Amino acid sequence: MNNDHSADGLRRRDFLAATAGAAALGGLAANEAGARQPGDGGGEAQAKGDAAQLYKRHAPERREHNRDLPDTSGFAGMKAREGEAGLPSAQHEKQLRRIKELGLEPADSIEDKSDISCFQRGGPPNWSGINTFMKLPYCEDVRKVGQYDVAFVGAPFDVGTTYRSGTRFGPQGMRRISALYQSYSFDHEIDLAETLAMCDAGDIFCPANITKAHDQITKAVAHILSQGTLPMIMGGDHSIGYPIARGIAQCVEGKVGIIHIDRHVDTQEKDMDEIMHTCPWFHATNIPNCPPSNLVQMGIGGWQNPRPGVKAGRERGTTIMTVGDIQKMGVDKAVEIALEVAWKGASAVYLSYDIDSLDAGFVPGTGWPEPGGLLPREALQIVNGIAKEGIVAMELCEVAPPYDISDITSLMGVRLMADAVATMAKHGRVGGRLKG
Repeated sequence: MNNDHSADGLRRRDFLAATAGAAALGGLAANEAGARQPGDGGGEAQAKGDAAQLYKRHAPERREHNRDLPDTSGFAGMKAREGEAGLPSAQHEKQLRRIKELGLEPADSIEDKSDISCFQRGGPPNWSGINTFMKLPYCEDVRKVGQYDVAFVGAPFDVGTTYRSGTRFGPQGMRRISALYQSYSFDHEIDLAETLAMCDAGDIFCPANITKAHDQITKAVAHILSQGTLPMIMGGDHSIGYPIARGIAQCVEGKVGIIHIDRHVDTQEKDMDEIMHTCPWFHATNIPNCPPSNLVQMGIGGWQNPRPGVKAGRERGTTIMTVGDIQKMGVDKAVEIALEVAWKGASAVYLSYDIDSLDAGFVPGTGWPEPGGLLPREALQIVNGIAKEGIVAMELCEVAPPYDISDITSLMGVRLMADAVATMAKHGRVGGRLKG
């Protein structure tokens, strides 16, 4: 084999390159660097010395300095690092025992038998197994959904779309990519598996008929909520906002406020003679205990808002904030105003999140992408701010995997829902059914 292609040859050329760099800074003559031969041991030693000189010239005040290090104890990252030590692990250990019991002991050749069974019955490996939301237990008998604090459920319906269909695959897409996540959040300093009893209740059966599918969704949401369980609904097109609000209203004594995050107002009466995904809030605010005065819409803007919807919002007195409004006043102030309006005289608040509220560059997998929307950090900050006060239900809609790229839209939807649950758990807004 030619010596130029050997590992020794590569290392020698690295020394020669460092020597040439030092020469450019006045350390050596370039012809001396070129004169050294690969077998010259003295040349290699000289090259090492020249490389050291190069580093010292490159950063004379940064290398080997003895200045005091800054105080990093106040960093959120450092606090989270220390906070992990105080989190419980009882549920994790219980899950490991379950994995071994149901999946059999692994093959004898497996050395680390701590969390590996013969048949997969837990989270890892992420690429396989049955994909429930974040690999949560599947609640097959929905009559037992009341045993859980939180139930994730799909509403795979897109008959209400007015342009690009595909959101019927939203729950499937979010479940698939949610396998990337674990129950521990570094940012929130919480392990949801150790804090909440959570399940995936599967999908609502949604016929290809708007009225019938909406009736199914209303009944399903009302059933989950009536059991004292938080419904986290994966859409589906945004027409599902209306039947979800209707199901919530049946379970809540008093008014229900709605915080709607979107690029589109969705407040026209009909579209194509039906209650499409441009219409949910016209009909939701016809429900007696869901008045339009408690509807807040955040992130609205762009070129895709039909004038009949804007007119309906004006006539009904809804509250609208554009992305520009949020930027100008700041996210925290915008959230404070949204909470004040939605909670005014209300008993509960429902959070409806349309994924197209984010800038189209971050969420290509949606039916009506619109440039100029929220940034992911802003979206997360808004959702966390709203969830601190507690929500009665959350719906994340308009994820359309057929148009997605590398599942990034589905992943954003999963993150928003997981953050909302984590924030509620941290602030004591949900929880209490977890058994040891």
